[in-house]
Amino acid sequence: MKSELTEEGEYKYLEVGPDDGEVIVLLHGLFGALSNFEGITSHFQKDYKVVVPILPMFELPIKEVSVSALVEHVKKFIAYKGYEKVNVLGNSLGGHVALLYVLDNPEKINSVILTGSSGLFESAFGTGFPQRGNYEFIKKKTEDTFYSPEVATKELIDEVFDTISDRNKAIRVVKTAKSAVRHNLGDKLHQITAPTLLIWGKNDKVTPPIVGERFHELINNSEMHWVDKCGHAPMMEHPKTFNSILETFLKRLSSEN
Repeated sequence: MKSELTEEGEYKYLEVGPDDGEVIVLLHGLFGALSNFEGITSHFQKDYKVVVPILPMFELPIKEVSVSALVEHVKKFIAYKGYEKVNVLGNSLGGHVALLYVLDNPEKINSVILTGSSGLFESAFGTGFPQRGNYEFIKKKTEDTFYSPEVATKELIDEVFDTISDRNKAIRVVKTAKSAVRHNLGDKLHQITAPTLLIWGKNDKVTPPIVGERFHELINNSEMHWVDKCGHAPMMEHPKTFNSILETFLKRLSSEN
């Protein structure tokens, strides 16, 4: 992605698109990066203000590492930027953070978009210590994120490997994963009233289709879209399909308001 991060105080973020555009906040997962959302950003930045805050999971003091701390960061960031209402989109752990933010701040939400979200059940590296230094293990785990292993480029695999190989970062990965498991949202999702779009890979191994189906059952005002031959990150593996579904959803909401 050619656009550069803005750094202001405790915040690092990408912000592109017209100043008066409807805001879409994109929340990345545990191993996420700007590149995960390149397809969304390039497609929507003409008509929408697209914002990607970098979640500070590796910058927080070790005692503060938790999903709750990431939610608080998002809350403070959105207040800092002065966004009145947002469409919040989360992938994997980012979906979990999005859901907790939505539950605590319903007045700030225009819509919710979840893709491969955690919050009910997930099976990635687990909550044990990842196999640091084992490149083939990390390569296989990263490839398993997708239906087509080739989507896991060497650059992406190297990013994950470098994270896991850094002991301090690896500890934070485990702490965040354990915190996510403790924050199961099964008994709270019925409280969400905002229009919710679920875009799920039919071949997701991390948050399998049964998880997407359960989100659909528990969130009353939700609609489900399945993407065939697709794993845990539909916006990366099938960006055109993903963007088409999202654009139709957002345009419909705008016409109804």
